[in-house]
Amino acid sequence: MKKHNFSAGPCILPQEVFKKASEAIIDFNGSGLSLIEISHRSKDFVAVMEEAMDLAIELLGLQGKGYKALFLQGGASQQFLNVAYNLLENKAAYLNTGTWSSKAIKEAKLFGDIVEVASSKDKNFNYIPKGYSIPKDADYFHCTSNNTIFGTQIKDFPDTEIPMICDMSSDIFSRELDFSKFSLIYAGAQKNMGPAGTVLVVVKESILGKVSRTIPSMLDYRVHIEKESMFNTPPVFAVYTSMLTLQWLKNLGGIAAIEKKNDEKASLIYNEIDRNPLFKGFAATEDRSVMNATFNLTDESLKPKFDTMAKEAGLNGINGHRSVGGYRASMYNALPLESVEALVSVMQELEKQA
Repeated sequence: MKKHNFSAGPCILPQEVFKKASEAIIDFNGSGLSLIEISHRSKDFVAVMEEAMDLAIELLGLQGKGYKALFLQGGASQQFLNVAYNLLENKAAYLNTGTWSSKAIKEAKLFGDIVEVASSKDKNFNYIPKGYSIPKDADYFHCTSNNTIFGTQIKDFPDTEIPMICDMSSDIFSRELDFSKFSLIYAGAQKNMGPAGTVLVVVKESILGKVSRTIPSMLDYRVHIEKESMFNTPPVFAVYTSMLTLQWLKNLGGIAAIEKKNDEKASLIYNEIDRNPLFKGFAATEDRSVMNATFNLTDESLKPKFDTMAKEAGLNGINGHRSVGGYRASMYNALPLESVEALVSVMQELEKQA
């Protein structure tokens, strides 16, 4: 039976990426050696790292604008710390839209004063705050573009006079934005780009070197830029697979092309949620995520039946996070439309049988 993978992360990846990555595990570039046993300093892997970094910059439209791409370790959680270590001298402004931004705020408080400009905690993070003010004397403004757990997504980013930092872990490369508005973007690979094990950081070099503290080498963005993501042994498989995924995206037509597909998938599921009386959406309509649709049953007694039907249809990973309950359909770049059609079909069949 075909499985439809709606997992929030690690997530679905393109089948051709799985195939190429698995082949490289056995024999990389016809070398007779596995990708995961060759030297990360070898010519073949250095080429992989360079292409992965170049593709990231190209797809984001940041060529020639003073940005560097890095593939590091520790996931987005490490970047909660790294951002503050490298950029926070006195105070920083944070928008709190969920679990991950709350964790970022916790880490940043170790380094300076944190101004929480707005929060949607009052309604269990089911909306994106608007109309807030960002202090002009803050060192930077930090936001989270997409909230995987709660199914909300920032549609309009503020114009700021200070550097804007964004955690884009769960919607990186999914929609067109003016990425030059951001001074630093970071994204764990396992949500929309590759397997767990690496995190992409895209940083404008001109914002670095402003803090007075001594930064440990492993946490210093300038060190990683100088060493071209090779300061320590990189996670070769995660970087290689991310490179393959970025190649796949470029060949599709880039972010503009995938955005159209993502919008089609999101429209299909949200139209059904709004039409079907057995379901209700969790996130505020205007803030709904294109990547993660969160919804609940209007009658919880139907849950065993719906769960059984979903399993029989091969739907995997649709259970909601414990913070929200209900269901969550994660529709990352590689998820085909037919998977969303399969989910909608089960929702409609439940309505017929209820």
